[in-house]
Amino acid sequence: MLSKVLSEQEAVLRDAQIGQLSECKVLSEEDVVELANKCKELLQQEANVTHVRAPVVVVGDTHGQFHDLVEIFKITGPAPDTNYLFLGDYVDRGYYSVETVCMVIALKVRYPSRVVMIRGNHESRQITQVYGFYEECLRKYGSPKVWQLLTDLFDFLPLAAVIENQLFCPHAGLSPSMDTLDQINQIHRFEEVPHEGPMCDLLWSDPDDRMGWGISPRGAGYTYGQDISEHFNHINGLKFIIRAHQLVSEGFLWQHEGAVVTVFSAPNYCYRCGNKAAIVDIDENMVHKIIQFDHAPPKGAGITEVKRSVPDYFL
Repeated sequence: MLSKVLSEQEAVLRDAQIGQLSECKVLSEEDVVELANKCKELLQQEANVTHVRAPVVVVGDTHGQFHDLVEIFKITGPAPDTNYLFLGDYVDRGYYSVETVCMVIALKVRYPSRVVMIRGNHESRQITQVYGFYEECLRKYGSPKVWQLLTDLFDFLPLAAVIENQLFCPHAGLSPSMDTLDQINQIHRFEEVPHEGPMCDLLWSDPDDRMGWGISPRGAGYTYGQDISEHFNHINGLKFIIRAHQLVSEGFLWQHEGAVVTVFSAPNYCYRCGNKAAIVDIDENMVHKIIQFDHAPPKGAGITEVKRSVPDYFL
């Protein structure tokens, strides 16, 4: 992890930006430009599989549900008192994608060695033009410039993380194209998410009850069985895989006899699903605890009453 120490002047600036975002107020376009450039400088130094030290709290999909992100900080403590690993899908679906992704970026820039963020399948130009982030940027800034800036930044995000060389943390899953972390580190990641291939698979694939590799109903990535998960864990010396990417009603779901756990951190997803959310709290001894939590709508916003058509692609 990075050990960059901020100057006092920059620390004051970052704290002011984090304070503004904490009130669910968007940053100026100029601030986003500067913040995105700083974040790129940090991210391009990180490997495709970035190393994370315990203790750390692992956060799954947040999907623009800003007030639920704030709820996580209330539950497990703010950075830098708590270290965070975010597994992607900061944007789309929810109404506060700009505030959500900017908050995570601002925390990354303020505390580079305390906050790790990786790429989800929604950190993509194509997906964000369909599921809300593009329109939100246009509505809040009056032009697509902030969307262009942030989707350019997404190309720099690592593809996965590994905690203390024991827990593998991709956004979604595994790929038939690669068996080892070293192979993942050989991928050229600084580009839009391809429609197929190993980079796509890490961001799109799902665990399945069937053995082996299968065709994904999502139209991208694969399904992978218990034999695949166990083989990957064994040859890489891993205990289990923590991944996000799928809505699960209790916020977490163990599969493959403990080889994989899904963690989803957007409660009442799309303000209508009624699901719980969860995060994984890993202590300095690598003991993990799953913490569930419920939706925290903004006071007086009546957000849960808003009716919105949901596109066919729902997971």
